[in-house]
Amino acid sequence: MSLSSVRTTLSSLESCQADISTGMDIVTDVAMDLAEAQGEEMSAGVKELEAMMLECAKLDREINHFVDVVQQVTAQIDRQQPEELFTLSTKVKKEFTDRIARLSDADLQNHRKVLSFRENVMNSDKQANKESAANMEEIDEDIAVTQSQVNFTCPLTQVEMVNPMKNKKCNHYYDENAIVELIERRRNQKKKCRCPVVGCGNTDVKMSDLIPDKVLRRKIQSQNRQSSKK
Repeated sequence: MSLSSVRTTLSSLESCQADISTGMDIVTDVAMDLAEAQGEEMSAGVKELEAMMLECAKLDREINHFVDVVQQVTAQIDRQQPEELFTLSTKVKKEFTDRIARLSDADLQNHRKVLSFRENVMNSDKQANKESAANMEEIDEDIAVTQSQVNFTCPLTQVEMVNPMKNKKCNHYYDENAIVELIERRRNQKKKCRCPVVGCGNTDVKMSDLIPDKVLRRKIQSQNRQSSKK
């Protein structure tokens, strides 16, 4: 085994993580559809989907730890003798096993995608309880007209959001690409990222604070569909 093959494997795992993330988004969308259809009676299907989200979160966490362990071990080998490469597999397996043994499944409840799943399903359920199937489109359109300037416009881009992200600390919304770019730029400058909403006192926006708001995304899409019909 060579270090180049190890790096290729890590790259494949990172691609796998991206697929897991996409899959979790799809599961959330399906759960939202079920919650809206069921109303007050939370279906067994939603609970099964939540269990699936937790399994995906567990796999995502294990990949993160495995990649981190491999990077640490290979860095040590780079600084030592080349023959240490032959013990790479054993060292990685031992360190990874030790790490996993110290983890708790309770931590999975705080996975960003799991938090997003629960919040979006809950919001979909509330919306279903308030709106009948017959007038849902009409109400959504009214909400879109009255709230688009408040909730649909990103404070960074000043245009309609595509993938709205809710900041769970200050409850403000931003488009995903815009806020991620701002956070990364501030991090490269070794500065904290202040919430871009005027007057907000949140001076340290972090990626872990952001939750995709799929209910709001659906409202935006509904407004756009209604606009295209006019």
